[in-house]
Amino acid sequence: MKADKKLTPPAGRGPEAPKIGDNGKGKPPKGMPSRKINPRTVKRLLAYITGRHRWQLVLVFVFILISSVTGVTGAMFLQKLIDDYIAPLLLTDAPVFTSLLKAIIAMAGIYLIGILATLAYNRMMVTIAQGVLKRIRDDMFAMMQKLPIRYFDTHTHGDIMSRYTNDADTLRQVITQSIPNVISSIFTIAAVLYAMISLSFWLTMVVGLCVVAMMVVTKKVGGMSAVYFMRQQQSMGEMNGYVEEMIHGQKVIKVFCHEEQAKQGFDRKNEELFENMRQANKYGNIFMPIMGNIGNLQYVLIATVGGALALNGINGLTLGGLASFLTLSRSFTNPVSQIAQQINAVAMAVAGAERIFAMMDEKPETDEGYVTLVNVQSQDGKLVESTTRTGKWAWKHLHQADGSITYTELRGDVRFFDVDFGYEEGKPVLHDVSLFAKPGQKIAFVGATGAGKTTITNLINRFYDIDDGKIRYDDININKIRKSDLRRSLGMVLQDTHLFTGTVMENIRYGRLDATDEEVMQAARLANAHDFITRLPEGYNTLIKGDGSSLSQGQRQLLSIARAAVANPPVMILDEATSSIDTRTETLVQQGMDQLMDERTVFVIAHRLSTVQNSKAILVLENGRIIERGDHDTLLAQKGKYHQLYTGAFTPLESPGEPA
Repeated sequence: MKADKKLTPPAGRGPEAPKIGDNGKGKPPKGMPSRKINPRTVKRLLAYITGRHRWQLVLVFVFILISSVTGVTGAMFLQKLIDDYIAPLLLTDAPVFTSLLKAIIAMAGIYLIGILATLAYNRMMVTIAQGVLKRIRDDMFAMMQKLPIRYFDTHTHGDIMSRYTNDADTLRQVITQSIPNVISSIFTIAAVLYAMISLSFWLTMVVGLCVVAMMVVTKKVGGMSAVYFMRQQQSMGEMNGYVEEMIHGQKVIKVFCHEEQAKQGFDRKNEELFENMRQANKYGNIFMPIMGNIGNLQYVLIATVGGALALNGINGLTLGGLASFLTLSRSFTNPVSQIAQQINAVAMAVAGAERIFAMMDEKPETDEGYVTLVNVQSQDGKLVESTTRTGKWAWKHLHQADGSITYTELRGDVRFFDVDFGYEEGKPVLHDVSLFAKPGQKIAFVGATGAGKTTITNLINRFYDIDDGKIRYDDININKIRKSDLRRSLGMVLQDTHLFTGTVMENIRYGRLDATDEEVMQAARLANAHDFITRLPEGYNTLIKGDGSSLSQGQRQLLSIARAAVANPPVMILDEATSSIDTRTETLVQQGMDQLMDERTVFVIAHRLSTVQNSKAILVLENGRIIERGDHDTLLAQKGKYHQLYTGAFTPLESPGEPA
């Protein structure tokens, strides 16, 4: 049975999103606010980068500086090469090239140092990037384990996965490529600017005018590209969520022949992604040609103005000096273009980082509980805490008022007092629910879909917290019990089973990791799963993949029951535990379940009322309220709702136009 709730559809799963596109004015579409790079996100990302790699980054800075300086030195050496070596040789009748050869070798040595430095910092940045990504993924996964069930109910799994893949990959690119390029460009710009001013102040002013033009282009064109690159990341997450949903629903799609509708839905998502990518790359692709042409124009202007200065001997500019300046101007504009180009990559990385940090910043599942579950043994009629597994449990209650400690034996007494609850504010699902389950009793919940049956079990294990009222467990308010200990005392078998990649033995042992092989096999026998397991190719060592796709639904359910059995909890929650099992198998499973439920408090949700006839009490729910309570015979005698459910004696609905 599915959870009795109706949540707001997550992003990407509601009505068709409006078409994303340009409005013809080079501005973001109406209704799509422009997104800018968030300085806080950048600062947080830099904290990850510098956190554990501070000294490596220092070396990276040193190697980048060496690489930048060698590049400028090589350009400056060109003046000396032309003026001191090449030009005099042209005027000599018997030129000797020994000095020129030495100068060329020296120049080659300078460039070799630059190459080695570039290689060193690039290799170090790869190591730093992978280390940063590992920390981010670790922190993101750790945070995911702390998030409440509500978060996963309102976010598609594909969108969450996209944060581990697409968004993380953008961070890798920006750390390994963009950051080193920007730092190198800054160092290069500073060194080249100093060299250019020393050669010719007036030519440097020409370069300055071209740089101003580049900055204007960067702000207009590069800014629009960054906006759409950010939206691209969001659209990609939404599309991944849609694809994941369709993969899981393939059987349903084919049963109802909705392949074309699924394709149309994908086309809409893909069109949105395409439009964002098109716009991002449109601005990105016209950006570099514009910057390149500004650089070419700069080159022509410098050659023209510099040639005039050199021919007239103004400012002491020589032919070698002009050649060096032309080379330096290229070395100046290229870094400026690179910095501008990296805006797109940085924007994508920041967009990805924002999505990652948004997940990390989600409010974790709160837990103010201080009552813990411990192993105990009886000594002189008192419960004494034990460090070893005794098979006997108690609630360790540290009383905050006086600091005293009391131990309450775990018996499985569960009581609801006037409980109200709603998944959304203002939309209650349960109304004034009161019930009790004494230790060892089997309590069944029946009623129509959406009546609130599963919701009650979600409240017992505190997947959700109640809005009003009180729930007591062994006469302790469950809000005082630490959630991990509360859930450790409960066993659950859900209608929708989930098996992990691993052996059959490992999947059953998931219920209690320290269980021995024999205990696992005993749990399988209890659930009547041992028979079919032994017929598998490798028995208990058979590898399960793809959520147990090689097994029947019934077999998967049996393994789920065995997993609950090995946990051996005092309280069991069975949510349509036998719904996927055939009638013959159900009889066998029911026998095992009866043994599993012996001397335990059990909450059962069932549509097959034959499975709950032996319940101590049957609670009939309707619209979030308990309308009937009693055992099977008592409720049948009342001729009420339970009698209708059991016999199928429903009043037929009147058809429109037919007489009453």
